[in-house]
Amino acid sequence: RLRSAPVTVRFVTNTTKESKGDLLERLAGLGFDIAEHEIFTSLTAARNLLEQQQVRPLLLVDDKALPDFAGIGTDNPNAVVVGLAPEHFHYEMMNRAFR
Repeated sequence: RLRSAPVTVRFVTNTTKESKGDLLERLAGLGFDIAEHEIFTSLTAARNLLEQQQVRPLLLVDDKALPDFAGIGTDNPNAVVVGLAPEHFHYEMMNRAFR
């Protein structure tokens, strides 16, 4: 019914554990008729902000989330993006983030 209504359809989530591509695959496997551009995540919001502010982030996100940041420069970071990534929360990485 939504597809035939004059509304924009979006699937919104606050997950930071996986990329939009992974989410698309999972939702399609559950039978959802969905396109990748219809998915909006907190990673999407973070990427949009990074592009608007033109900053270079240190990405403290799960490796599965990295595809959502493809093309974003991360050399000599001047910002930090934090997601659910316990494997990256160790002294060395936290020290880099605080610097």
